[in-house]
Amino acid sequence: MAASSSSSSPSPIFTLAFLLLFMGSINAQLSTGFYSSSCPKLFSTVKSTVQSAISKETRMGASLLRLFFHDCFVNGCDGSILLDDTSSLRGEKNAVPNRNSARGFNVIDDVKSAVENVCPGVVSCADILAIAARDSVVTLGGPNWDVKLGRRDARTASQSAANNGIPPPTSNLNRLISTFSNVGLSTRDMVALSGAHTIGQARCTSFRARIYNETNIDPSFARTRQSNCPRTNGTGDNNLAPLDVQTSTVFDNNYHKNLLQNRGLLHSDQQLFNGGSTDSIVRTYSNNPGNFQSDFVAAMIKMGDIKPLTGSNGEIRKNCRRLN
Repeated sequence: MAASSSSSSPSPIFTLAFLLLFMGSINAQLSTGFYSSSCPKLFSTVKSTVQSAISKETRMGASLLRLFFHDCFVNGCDGSILLDDTSSLRGEKNAVPNRNSARGFNVIDDVKSAVENVCPGVVSCADILAIAARDSVVTLGGPNWDVKLGRRDARTASQSAANNGIPPPTSNLNRLISTFSNVGLSTRDMVALSGAHTIGQARCTSFRARIYNETNIDPSFARTRQSNCPRTNGTGDNNLAPLDVQTSTVFDNNYHKNLLQNRGLLHSDQQLFNGGSTDSIVRTYSNNPGNFQSDFVAAMIKMGDIKPLTGSNGEIRKNCRRLN
């Protein structure tokens, strides 16, 4: 009897294994070792291409980091920002936060091409963007971390979601807090991730109103910025200034130190230290670079977990700019 009963019903271990497999296909989790057997040369391939791009233009590190941020905040980290517009798709590249501003797409193309050479059809553009963001931070002197992988690429994009989901440089503190909260990121995550503005440049059009109209700004800093950003709209709109006036090509905590001196370039930057609820976090980061870096890493990993496509959802694009 015992033998016949065991053969007529599946064992508890088999049932559990099947259940876990079934659940995994529905809600697959990202993992740091996702490509360890399918693409063992992935990390070295991405790193060498990113380092080469940054050696040609240091600013590119900040641009790649920003691409990842702008991807994740619009329907999750799914590579949708990389899609070009077509007759049937209004993509995110021409949304207000990205038009004439988001850059580094050619570098992602180069990375994708290099990765396709070593393991064709395996690695998503969404994952390449996540790794490139990490490698950019490390290359410019910032912290390292293990990137969780296994995202797949979106088959669509949304210009309207990009217009509504990415916080503009005119944001006040409440709007910043709520925009980050909408994607599951805390106020502390927001202050840490804003520290990415320790690298990179901003266009005159994004900080003109601050340097001419606002009072919570260091006067000499304002005058310096005014010298390359005329008051008149339409004049010098694309002139650049460093987001971190001290070390714009080094990933450090000078961004937060600048805020203590009212030397935040964007309105949204200085909102983090302006008598509000985030002042104490800015003080902590300006005094303790290790604290900033560990919180930044935790927030980057958390941001990378925003609504990824996994399992059989989405696709693995052959070319990051277009659907298969």
